[in-house]
Amino acid sequence: MNLSDFDFELPEGRIAIRPARPRTAAKLLVATPDAIRDLTVADLPDLLGPGDRLVLNTTKVIPARLSGRRTRQSAQGEVVARVEVTLLEPAPGGDWMALAKPLRKLKEGEEIVFSDALSARIAAIAEGQMRIRFNLTGPDFDAALAEAGAMPLPPYIAALRAPDEQDKTDYQTVFAQKPGAVAAPTASLHFTPDLLEKLRDKGVQFTEVTLHVGAGTFLPVKVEDVTTHRMHAEWGEVTPQAAAEINATKAAGGRVIPVGTTALRLIESAATGPGVIAPFAATTDIFIYPGYRFRIADALMTNFHLPKSTLLMLVSALMGQDRIRAIYDHALTKNYRFFSYGDASLLLPG
Repeated sequence: MNLSDFDFELPEGRIAIRPARPRTAAKLLVATPDAIRDLTVADLPDLLGPGDRLVLNTTKVIPARLSGRRTRQSAQGEVVARVEVTLLEPAPGGDWMALAKPLRKLKEGEEIVFSDALSARIAAIAEGQMRIRFNLTGPDFDAALAEAGAMPLPPYIAALRAPDEQDKTDYQTVFAQKPGAVAAPTASLHFTPDLLEKLRDKGVQFTEVTLHVGAGTFLPVKVEDVTTHRMHAEWGEVTPQAAAEINATKAAGGRVIPVGTTALRLIESAATGPGVIAPFAATTDIFIYPGYRFRIADALMTNFHLPKSTLLMLVSALMGQDRIRAIYDHALTKNYRFFSYGDASLLLPG
């Protein structure tokens, strides 16, 4: 199974740099093994009903991009340099792992000041990353980070425009609860309180789980034999209540439909057998590619993914490689918008 098997040509103009407004106006491609329909996210209540359970990822994106200054004494006096920091994930002991530009000019023990309230000291530097210790913790840290930080837009959007205040709303789901992600579960960005209420009225049930999406989700696959690729690890939790809800739906013959690949990867990680899931609170590096046998997910709502990405491999595992090629060809022909702020698909493998 070669990396080139998951390549396709995507014109730059098809990358969405802003979401649809309202969120539910985004296109929704509905695909089964033998049919494709072009609808909108607002049509979702007409496609689902009693017996269906949507699994939602309640992770909350933190404003993980910070601009600060490092001050160093020299023979000529005080030298101040700008430092750009991107938080990656929490580290043991309350520290954070982070990327920095220019990392090679930083030293362990130095302080980076981001605002009057927020600063961090460099605890260690290794393997292209640094471990930093902030001066604040808990709610004080959250408040200072919200003030000083910017949303960590994906590289393919950040290359086209800078993040702004609107992204603090746009790049967050309406059911975000637990801070810790540095990338959004983007299929969930299409939901509004009104859409959730309409789905409830149709008898659709919901289960909340948490997977803190890390920056590794954007790492490219660098091996030609994709089966040798090693996934990044992300922390997730399926509570006892969530596991019980999903097990009840599976036992009753209903459909479990994760919203987004993050929710899908988490529930498949927590599976203990076909149709059975257990509580889970750990990191997962599950890699799903063609040949994988799904144990919990019956369908998937997701956006359109990068060429040669692990997420494209995941949807190929769900629908089949030839079918995904046909689905993506249709999306390109019908002017669907791609990636995080783009349009959605509802994949129903049958």
